[in-house]
Amino acid sequence: QTTCSSGISKQRKSLKDVRRSLKLQLLTHIKTQIKEREHVFFDMEAYLPKKNGLYLSLVLGNVNVTLLSNQAKFAYKDEYEKFKLYMTIILMFGAITCLFFLNYRVTDEIFNFLLVWYYCTLTIRESILMNNGSRIKGWWVSHHYVSTFLSGVMLTWPEGPMYQMFRSQFLAFSIYQSFVQFLQYYYQSGCLYRLRALGERNQLDLTVEGFQSWMWRGLTFLLPFLFFGHFWQLHNSVTLFRLARHEGCKEWQVNRPLVYCGSCVLIITCYG
Repeated sequence: QTTCSSGISKQRKSLKDVRRSLKLQLLTHIKTQIKEREHVFFDMEAYLPKKNGLYLSLVLGNVNVTLLSNQAKFAYKDEYEKFKLYMTIILMFGAITCLFFLNYRVTDEIFNFLLVWYYCTLTIRESILMNNGSRIKGWWVSHHYVSTFLSGVMLTWPEGPMYQMFRSQFLAFSIYQSFVQFLQYYYQSGCLYRLRALGERNQLDLTVEGFQSWMWRGLTFLLPFLFFGHFWQLHNSVTLFRLARHEGCKEWQVNRPLVYCGSCVLIITCYG
């Protein structure tokens, strides 16, 4: 009787374990199906015509920017990534030229105008990608809007002692920032390629999207460069703050980059 009761208890325990494992398997299966359906609905929604947002309406009007095939969408996204890479290289060499070879106001204005055009173009392309289903983070796009405005401020900063005091530091930072963006592009593009191959990312996701634990292995090389860039940006804020308090400072442009650098540090702290 004792043996029989013990056997029954063991069988009941086994049944409970089986029931629990079946429930977990069922829940996992249901979650997987829900995730797959969400991806399907997201892809279907991307093909439906959408109204242009306020920014696109102001720039392009009511032109339909919806791309009708996956091939066209991926090609446009690929062009966006190549555009960023090529412009990063051009801006780096432009900053090197202005800093070491051509110390003229005209060349500085050309460089700053190139920055304005670059960030304007980025915001337009990102808005088109978002209209076609790309999951670009809002803070990333907002950062480019602010960068466009502040590049315009740098463009309008008149020649004078305050400008010359900040010029070399700004150009040196631009060179370093372009270098870090170049490294970051190759690291993130490799990560994104792997995620796409595993089916964990959409074809329209950018090189700034997503993070997995295995990415830390490559990120350890990049982190010192990123942190140094963040501290350099903070140093730019301190420099501009000192220039704003200088008795010879009369330009309104000095305070605007100060606010920008502070905002960038805040964005990096929250989202970086």
